Amino acid sequence: MNATLEFAKLGNATSLPWADVPEWRADEFVAATATELDRGGRLCAWFGVPEGDGTRLVAVLAYDTDNTLAVGRSAPVKGRYPALTPRCAQAHLFEREVWEQHGLVPEGHPWLKPVRRDHGAGPAVGEFFRVEGREIHEVAVGPVHAGIIEPGHFRFQCNGEEVLHLEIALGYQHRGIEEALAGGPHRATLSQMETVAGDTSIAHATAYVTVLEALAGTEVPLRAQWLRALALELERLANHTGDLGALANDVAFLPTSAACGKIRGDFLNLTALICGNRFGRDLVRPGGCRHDLESVRAVQLLKKLRGAVAEVDEAAAWLWDANSVRARFEATGAVSAEQAVEMGLVGPAARASGLVRDVRFDHPAGWHRFAQIPVAVWPDGDVLARARVRWLEIQRSGKFLEEHLAAPPEGEIRAGAGQPAADTLAVALVEGWRGEVCHVALTGGAGRFRRYKIVDPSFHNWTGLALALRGQAISDFPLCNKSFNLSYCGFDL
Repeated sequence: MNATLEFAKLGNATSLPWADVPEWRADEFVAATATELDRGGRLCAWFGVPEGDGTRLVAVLAYDTDNTLAVGRSAPVKGRYPALTPRCAQAHLFEREVWEQHGLVPEGHPWLKPVRRDHGAGPAVGEFFRVEGREIHEVAVGPVHAGIIEPGHFRFQCNGEEVLHLEIALGYQHRGIEEALAGGPHRATLSQMETVAGDTSIAHATAYVTVLEALAGTEVPLRAQWLRALALELERLANHTGDLGALANDVAFLPTSAACGKIRGDFLNLTALICGNRFGRDLVRPGGCRHDLESVRAVQLLKKLRGAVAEVDEAAAWLWDANSVRARFEATGAVSAEQAVEMGLVGPAARASGLVRDVRFDHPAGWHRFAQIPVAVWPDGDVLARARVRWLEIQRSGKFLEEHLAAPPEGEIRAGAGQPAADTLAVALVEGWRGEVCHVALTGGAGRFRRYKIVDPSFHNWTGLALALRGQAISDFPLCNKSFNLSYCGFDL
């Protein structure tokens, strides 16, 4: 291996010239990436960039303890390369995706098959994993479901009621967002970013504009950073509150279920008070924000926030005090810290397994550089832990909002957006309510997008749900599924 080269280090929400990204031969690149991961790095993104008749591999790594990111690339590859997955399990979906999108075969990959079902442009769909035995039976659920839900297929290998293995197949919609971004930014690009995952509009929009600002060298006004942080935490409050209610509903505890459904709407209405849209669309813009929050509405928002947080306090207390709830939550769907590290879990799913992993703490950018939120961690990795982490984050996000609504910065809310630099790569991480949202942009000679890669937190965490079901009763699936509450559409890009 070329020992003289090292991955290029950079900070979150920064950029570097594409020519400065170190390059290895494909086998050396895989070995160098594995070495960095062994040293404590974490795989944020792994994707292909077409070049001539080959494809370059690009890796974005996070060193959480050092608060730094790193990037490296391979020389153009044709046909096949030695797989990273045998040395780093968290690469398994990324390498399957590269094979699906670019036809590069990762030799030695233990379970090579497409990530997205029946993708017309990719290789043929592989078979489902099967457990053999006289007492084994198979249960298939979806992709068409009984409710209003996006398509997803879940195939359980069971011995009686016990789940031995769960395989999850997604990507039935073939959304093609990444492909549509080539040559951008386009007029529709920001709207597409706000709908990568509709319940994570603010986080994905913030990651996108942060990438643009890094490419253009734009400094966003402090007041705009403040507004973005408020909106991100309101998005977190609404979704965590909704999840607590949904978890209560899955164990038939109706008081908390009914209350949280209403309170979730109250938090969404607070976002609408800022920008006129309950999901925060049309708020975040390159260079800043489109809407401001004048003092009269800020006072109104603070008053309503206090009331909503007090109500969710009460609804959560009912949940924790119910023995029937604890009996269903405790020791159900546990994922160990070792499994969480090995599979690269992020967000509340990682923190519920005891990992201190939060972009707001590890790689702060924007307003979170000045005012961090304590990381909410629970050690047990079960449904109760994932519910408790949500509850802790509701409390801490509420306190953050109350403190910062009382002391807003002055000034403009938008600066000039600037023009993206040519032949430059930029990376932005944002802690969405599900976890780490990663956007990576590479521009060409005219400053337009040559490649744009999005990694929604669900891409990391669906494997965690599969692990959580091992050894559980199949009847525990709805509860485990809701405790992760992952995105189908955020996976299908």
